Amino acid sequence: MNFAKPLISTIYTADPSAHVFEGRIYLYPSHDIDHAGAIVDDSGDQYAMRDYHVFSMDRVGAEVRDHGIALRLEDIPWASRQLWAPDAAEHDGRYFFYFPARDHEGIFRIGVATSDHPEGPFTAEPQPIKGSFSIDPCSFVDSDGSAYLYWGGLWGGQLENWTSGVFDPEETEPAGSQPALGPRVARLSGDMLELAEKPREIAILDPDGQALRADDHERRFFEGAWLHYDQGLYYLSYSTGDTHFLVYATADNPYGPFTYRGRLLEPVAGWTTHHSIVQHEGRWWLFHHDASLSGKDHLRCVKVKPIDVQADGSLQVAQT
Repeated sequence: MNFAKPLISTIYTADPSAHVFEGRIYLYPSHDIDHAGAIVDDSGDQYAMRDYHVFSMDRVGAEVRDHGIALRLEDIPWASRQLWAPDAAEHDGRYFFYFPARDHEGIFRIGVATSDHPEGPFTAEPQPIKGSFSIDPCSFVDSDGSAYLYWGGLWGGQLENWTSGVFDPEETEPAGSQPALGPRVARLSGDMLELAEKPREIAILDPDGQALRADDHERRFFEGAWLHYDQGLYYLSYSTGDTHFLVYATADNPYGPFTYRGRLLEPVAGWTTHHSIVQHEGRWWLFHHDASLSGKDHLRCVKVKPIDVQADGSLQVAQT
């Protein structure tokens, strides 16, 4: 298989969240659109997505099927714009689709929609998840059935605007030797529709046990948290944002603290880096995006690469 080739070339896609449902790999990406007057800035206004498509494949290398539009902006009562990176989960035969969008005051919230089928279509709840904020939801269901939601993103994702516990547009990212901001996590309610507890900030430590500094832009969290579990370790992987790396850290429980372990992916074409990691047919896969199909930061394409797991639990993208 040519891993440099986009998986999807009929539309622009990014931020691929991959899950195995009913034996197939399902992809839940955002849907980039080419719109007039797109201005590239740090607030992300060029990413003006309006709907979501769901894709699936029998296995990596097989034909990718586009199941069509699963959810539209106009079908979400509380949302005003920018359907950014989503995720999905299954519980008791029902499927849950988590997504961020700006509300009618321009503040990012996280919503949830439901379906009887992994490909949708999904029906959005009339209000965002109570207590939610920022972007990039990631769902994780542990072996004991407990479900968690991870989220957060700096700059355009507004995470730094919530440091005081309420939205403050004047708050900024920590600087210098201050601890870097971490993503948020909360256990989900039994019906998967609400947060069952107050959100917690995840600590990410260096190998010496010290919190990553705000000025450590090659390792600190920026956006795109993803959690997976393998052989006794919980893996938190994420994007460093302005330095364009995908990196990962590990812990012995889903709340952390997590210890930084290394890089997964070097910078790719385009400004953003966002991904997911899933196991299928005995192999781990990294789904990610770049801008190679269009050459424009806001018109991206999804790709996949195999991951090798070393004896010490470290991860390495396989050389292809």
